[in-house]
Amino acid sequence: MIEAAERIVARCRQIAGYTEIAGETTRTFLSAPMREVHELLRGWMVAAGMQVRVDAAGNLRGVWSGVDGDARRLLIGSHLDSVPNAGAFDGVLGVVFGLAVVEELRGRRLPFAIEVVGFSEEEGVRFSKPFLGSMALMGRLSAELLALTDRSGVSVAEAIHAYGLNVAELPAAAIAPGTFAYLEVHIEQGPVLESEAIALGVVEALVGQTRLALTFTGQANHAGTTPMHLRHDAMAAAAEWIAAVEGFATLSAGLVATVGKVETWPGAGNVIAGRVTATLDVRHAQDGVRAENVEALLGLAQDAATSRGVQVSWETTMEQSAVPMDARLTQLLEHAAARAGVTSLRTTSGAGHDAMVMAEQVPSAMLFVRSPGGLSHHPDEAVIVDDVAAAMATVMEFLPLLGDDRAERKDKHA
Repeated sequence: MIEAAERIVARCRQIAGYTEIAGETTRTFLSAPMREVHELLRGWMVAAGMQVRVDAAGNLRGVWSGVDGDARRLLIGSHLDSVPNAGAFDGVLGVVFGLAVVEELRGRRLPFAIEVVGFSEEEGVRFSKPFLGSMALMGRLSAELLALTDRSGVSVAEAIHAYGLNVAELPAAAIAPGTFAYLEVHIEQGPVLESEAIALGVVEALVGQTRLALTFTGQANHAGTTPMHLRHDAMAAAAEWIAAVEGFATLSAGLVATVGKVETWPGAGNVIAGRVTATLDVRHAQDGVRAENVEALLGLAQDAATSRGVQVSWETTMEQSAVPMDARLTQLLEHAAARAGVTSLRTTSGAGHDAMVMAEQVPSAMLFVRSPGGLSHHPDEAVIVDDVAAAMATVMEFLPLLGDDRAERKDKHA
């Protein structure tokens, strides 16, 4: 599997060279370099014997037919777009990996077809809305989403037209009726696997997320003439709360809570802050646990504000439920790793992925590959060739297990 792994890594690095900004990897929804990536991948897919098309949402779709044609399908995929100044492996690894799986079959047909999908958009960079590619497969690209505009005033629908695609053909982008499973191989984007010295993670769930915007409102006043005991300092209240968030989050297993952005008003060094806005991002694999902790963290904000005669208010800007991966597929993936002689770790994903969208209609599974240094969304993002080889060995064991499992279920229902 080393040869396949080396090929995967080399191809990911080659694709990273297709970018909107020279000297870095930046590739957004239906941009000019995305067309070049499509052509490159199309060539590799055709050479592997696959039937290839680009659907009306700009998703690249390559199909390797099964013994009985394309009626039953396993989807393998991830996204081809990137964040600004990205690394070479986020998303792209899963697409190139799917192609390598077909190549590794060396012409052998399975009881089901394999469709490799390179989603056109997952990061939400161009239109401030993620998952446009996978939402197209779910039939969820509504008129409202198509009307979203980028900074240049170009709408999603107009971007699709400019790319040479037809919005009217979006219904044909929906998944084939016989699609029975989705598999996404992705870099972990975190330090857990590395901290455990384990190459692969079998993902049980993608965590739920709550995002809020908090406003601490005090009284702006002169920094030199206002005694400390007579102040209503919004910054001091916010700072106490921010430190409390970090300490509180360490007490609940699996919980992460982040204050990532803070703004002050009037923002002068010699003026007591009269208003501070701050974001709060809370994530956990269990929605109930997340909700309880959000309530507790907002209580801490209220306490910090009240102790200083400051007001605090908040609004929820995002509420995303946790998405479990399919229990049976997760078990098969874990079993496949064991059969391949690979140690894997059951884990959760703290980030969002196309799998969370696909799971709405298709049983889905995710396999994480260790991220050296825990780095992602960064030019130094990397993978270890041996880890990619371990993932390939796992998936090649997963395919026959998946075939046997489907045959067993069919017999039970006959």
